[in-house]
Amino acid sequence: MSHPSAHADLRLYLRLLSHVKGYWPMFAVALAAMIVLALTSPALAALFKSITAGVFLERETDLTRLVVIPVLALFSIAGAASYTAKMAMHWVSDRVIMDLRVAMFKRLLALPNAALDRVRAGALVSKFTYDVTQLKEASTNALTTAVRDTLTIVGLLAWMLYLNWAMTVIALLAGPLIFAVLMIIRRRLRKMSRKVQDSMAGIHHILDESINGHRIIKIFGGSEQELRQFTKSVNQNRRQHMKFAAAAAAGSPAMQLITAFAMAAIIYIAAAGAAAGTMRMDEFNSFFAALLMLLNPIKRLSRVNEHIQRGLAACESVFGFLDQETEPDAPRARLGRVAGRLEYRRLRFAYAASNGPVLRDIDVTIEAGATVALVGPSGGGKSTLVNLIPRLYEYRQGRILLDGKDIRDLSLAELRRAIAYVSQEVILFNDTVRNNIAYGHAGAASEAAIVAAAEKAHALEFIRALPRGFDTLVGDNGAYLSGGQQQRIALARAFLKDAPILILDEATSSLDPESELLIRRAMETIRRDRTCLIVAHRLSTIENADHIFVLERGRIVESGTHLDLV
Repeated sequence: MSHPSAHADLRLYLRLLSHVKGYWPMFAVALAAMIVLALTSPALAALFKSITAGVFLERETDLTRLVVIPVLALFSIAGAASYTAKMAMHWVSDRVIMDLRVAMFKRLLALPNAALDRVRAGALVSKFTYDVTQLKEASTNALTTAVRDTLTIVGLLAWMLYLNWAMTVIALLAGPLIFAVLMIIRRRLRKMSRKVQDSMAGIHHILDESINGHRIIKIFGGSEQELRQFTKSVNQNRRQHMKFAAAAAAGSPAMQLITAFAMAAIIYIAAAGAAAGTMRMDEFNSFFAALLMLLNPIKRLSRVNEHIQRGLAACESVFGFLDQETEPDAPRARLGRVAGRLEYRRLRFAYAASNGPVLRDIDVTIEAGATVALVGPSGGGKSTLVNLIPRLYEYRQGRILLDGKDIRDLSLAELRRAIAYVSQEVILFNDTVRNNIAYGHAGAASEAAIVAAAEKAHALEFIRALPRGFDTLVGDNGAYLSGGQQQRIALARAFLKDAPILILDEATSSLDPESELLIRRAMETIRRDRTCLIVAHRLSTIENADHIFVLERGRIVESGTHLDLV
């Protein structure tokens, strides 16, 4: 990967700071406090001059007025300004991080399925948990330190110029050398920061797989294998952290060495000036107080670089995610009242161009209100055919028409409002049974409607037997329920939606024969006045369908009624 230019870095950083615009009053408070804090350093150097002149040259005896009160006042102001700046900047940065996380989650919900299929879940989690927290360092600690210490250095140098311009010029000559060192370390830090982020994504990925697949790991004796992979991934993360730390640690000694040479030259000139009588004691003390006070800001600025490079690498990750294209949604037609007539016109589809087509030249018409079954061997394209209706994937060749309108001309929200869907992989949320059945209705579904949907799905009996009935938590993805119970709740959710198109993709695959028979009877009632598409492997499960299509290798090879095909 090519090294990022300073101009690209600036664009990234300005984009991060653009998210602060909404919180500019608090940001202004932080900036004002930092200016006050920065001014206290040259003020302290000036105070040294005043104290030295008063005590050693003018023999002042009122030390309370000369020393105690000014020092206490100055440090009180510095402490109050430091606290205000830090708290204000933390408030702003926490809001910015919250806004970015919400924006990322919003983008996640709008990403096409094809994009999500290409990304590891662990890598996505890492962006939300690790990468985005690195932005906080760049937008608070780094910015606070950079602004405060830059202003402090400018103020101290201005005071030093006022006292002795020749020695100050020597101090400034160290600047270009320090900048060159920072540029060399900057490139190394950015590269290492990217590798740290990648290694964190690997850790999250292994954790995600191990949590979701813990049953398989135990049964097939994969614990040692998973432990080896996790140890390898954690060690890789440790090594990348060490490389980052080594690059970061090299900056401070290099800058201190450059500073030491500059200070040695300045001390020599100052000592010569004092010996020759061209520099007074109070000026000498004040100058060196300012010079010594320069060291801490310079040290902190050298460490700021590592926070900024970490943050900029995180910016690349976070903003790269936010810049991904969402699902295409440019409605050009209104659907109106949905009858449910579906037409496939010379449809071809492939998940990736390199993998070859999954569906080939599909020409099918499904009349409104019909119950159509899709059967055939695994990999024949049955699920793909129904997944294209709600536009979970975008096709490039052919057309799909709903009531005579191309579904690509409809808004996604309007199209999907007309569809209820139950997949073979049941998805339940870690919430109550009631909220899983009423998912997407945002509290609009009545208790009677939820109970009726559960009854239609033949789930009411087992729900009422649960410890808290409809208020029972189902666990992570329904972990507290059996496979058949999970499937019946998913069916109840689809029944409650009462959409004009119902898609059942192997929706009875986890049911026992008795439950499957009950569901099939319920389907006789449910399928009236709506278009039903049922994906199944066995002809026996869809014997009451109006029409059956047999798919094999992406083509429709047979069609007819159950009696015809048997």
